[in-house]
Amino acid sequence: MASSQSSKYLTLTTTITLALATALSASTALSFYIWRRKSRSLESKVVQLEKSLKSSLDKCCAERQGRIRAQQALRKGLAHPQANNLELSAYPMAPIGIIQSCYSTRNGTPRQPLLVPLARACLIFDPSRVPPASLEGLKEYSHFWIIYVFHLNTNLENLWKQPSKSRFKAKVRVPKLKGGRMGVFATRSPHRPCPIGLTVAKVEAVQNNMVLLSGVDLVDGTPVLDIKPYLPYCDSIEGARVPKWVTEDNLLAVSSVSFSEDFPYTLAECWVKTEKKSLYASPDEFQSLIKQVLSWDIRSLAQRNRPHDYRVEKENGIALGNTSDSDSYQDEKASTHITDQASPIGEITYHLSLEGLDVSYRIDCNGNVLVEKVTISSHVPDNHQKRCNYAVWSDKLRCHIGL
Repeated sequence: MASSQSSKYLTLTTTITLALATALSASTALSFYIWRRKSRSLESKVVQLEKSLKSSLDKCCAERQGRIRAQQALRKGLAHPQANNLELSAYPMAPIGIIQSCYSTRNGTPRQPLLVPLARACLIFDPSRVPPASLEGLKEYSHFWIIYVFHLNTNLENLWKQPSKSRFKAKVRVPKLKGGRMGVFATRSPHRPCPIGLTVAKVEAVQNNMVLLSGVDLVDGTPVLDIKPYLPYCDSIEGARVPKWVTEDNLLAVSSVSFSEDFPYTLAECWVKTEKKSLYASPDEFQSLIKQVLSWDIRSLAQRNRPHDYRVEKENGIALGNTSDSDSYQDEKASTHITDQASPIGEITYHLSLEGLDVSYRIDCNGNVLVEKVTISSHVPDNHQKRCNYAVWSDKLRCHIGL
């Protein structure tokens, strides 16, 4: 009986073991099946993602190649325009900043840079186009080049709106040649096919989006297209050749500049009203500016050749004279006020506008200048009267450089 019970127990144990083994095998098989199914699903998704990624990369590559071809075609078209399609070859440009200068009008503005070391201006950049970070490192240079627009040329609008109908003169009168003509590209005349100017200025201070300059030859309101640092090792060319007439600077230099007895009093009266707007620390410094400006004969060619019989036209009752040395008399009319048109040499009163102040002076036939008085100018262009926060940035920059 005991043997029978033992046999039954053994049979039961074996059955249970077999049942457990069968259940375990079934569970393992089920798990393997599920894992296998998930693995195939993941592999399918990976394949789909790889195909999608490849398609996106191919598409981006094709678009990039298309852009490259379009840019190459555009550059080729601009570099080699068809003769009958020159007007369509244009490069869109907009000013990045504007000059706020001590020169209120073209008259008196030097023909070349650095001739008047005290001539100051502030270059104010457009913050929407030029972030302050763009000016980092600029203060480490002593000078930089300025590319700008001759915005006061009288034919500017026609030149841009109707270039095919606009004509420029191939030759212009040169002051140092006493009216002699020279090809426009052999001169620095503002009357050019593309009215773009190039000048150099000294960097006095840099603050936020403003740069204080000196030695400028730019009129107030001049739009600036670009600036570039001056690099002596490559910008200064030793042994450069120029025509002889270019080196004869004394042709435009005056013999002397003196001031009348009443001049200091008239300047003191005006200074009380303009001091906060000035880039100059004192009336004496401003007087030094006047002397530097008038150390050169700023009169036009016509004024120098016919000072005693100079025809003037009137605008709002004010006599106007010539201010440039262009061939066109219409282009020459502008901002030099003169009086006593039939007076002898030395008795004609000329006017120079600096920082909104009208400076009256005379010059005799020997080149001696007498500065008579200063008054508040009533004929300052709008761009000079509408300076935005002029006093604010002026005070900041003056304090920055210790003026």
